[in-house]
Amino acid sequence: MKELKHFLKFGDFNQNELQYLFNLTQNIKQKYKAFEQRTTLQDRTLVMIFEKSSTRTRLSFELGMNQLGGSAVYLNTKDSQLGRGEPVADSARVISRMCDLVMIRTFEQELIQNFAQHSTIPVINGLTEQQHPCQVLADIFTFIEKNGSIRGATVAWIGDANNMCNSWMEAAETLDFQLHISSPPGYGPKDLSHLKHVKFFPDPQAAVHHADLVTTDVWASMGFEEETKLRKQDFQGWQVNSSLMALASKDALFMHCLPAHRGEEVSAEVIDGAQSVVWDEAENRLHVQKALMEFLLLGIVVN
Repeated sequence: MKELKHFLKFGDFNQNELQYLFNLTQNIKQKYKAFEQRTTLQDRTLVMIFEKSSTRTRLSFELGMNQLGGSAVYLNTKDSQLGRGEPVADSARVISRMCDLVMIRTFEQELIQNFAQHSTIPVINGLTEQQHPCQVLADIFTFIEKNGSIRGATVAWIGDANNMCNSWMEAAETLDFQLHISSPPGYGPKDLSHLKHVKFFPDPQAAVHHADLVTTDVWASMGFEEETKLRKQDFQGWQVNSSLMALASKDALFMHCLPAHRGEEVSAEVIDGAQSVVWDEAENRLHVQKALMEFLLLGIVVN
């Protein structure tokens, strides 16, 4: 019987599993672009549980499951028993009996961990306030598409040490690349002493120096909207603009997980410029998550 695996944080997969996943993503994307049908998950069902709103997460998972021959069911916690006080453990047990995969987009990492503990089917983290591993999977696949490998590269994260930053830190440790983080005072990561591949820079210009990829996120993530005014003041020196990008490597890429606020965390000339790969990055959520769902249900398949 295949081992039950979840994807709750980026570090849940080792380097070999991730390499398989990226190779599978490339194969899936190529066949999709060539209009070759792929029904590896025929008659399988994905349940998507949303406590936080979404555009890209719902689209990519729902379309992805349909394209693999399966079906996707949308549940919002406001319209289900999860939102009316049913214990998470009970919901996990019931959903496990009826479905094959669960994707959850919620607030606390603890909730998704609790769900996975009582689930007998794979659970995927669609986003929590602590982690966003599926987005970083797509980001790294996009980088590999453009450059062949991320091993030994330098990635600069500019801005809040949020869920995206946390997943980037786990990715750097797993895949052997360097991550430079620069955040305003009070918004940086708490402790990096246990990490080999992650370094903090108080100055964003020093962080992007010779970087192969510069990436950022909104200044006030979902759930922190009440801090928007304060954060706009605190993050003023951390905008990714053309002068900052000029300090990175000549062929450096720019990424943003979207939605973006032009004129705040990134200037229009950067996100809409030649170095930006944000639209490839957004599309690749679809392909990398198809590979992820196949891997979680089928394991490593040797052709």
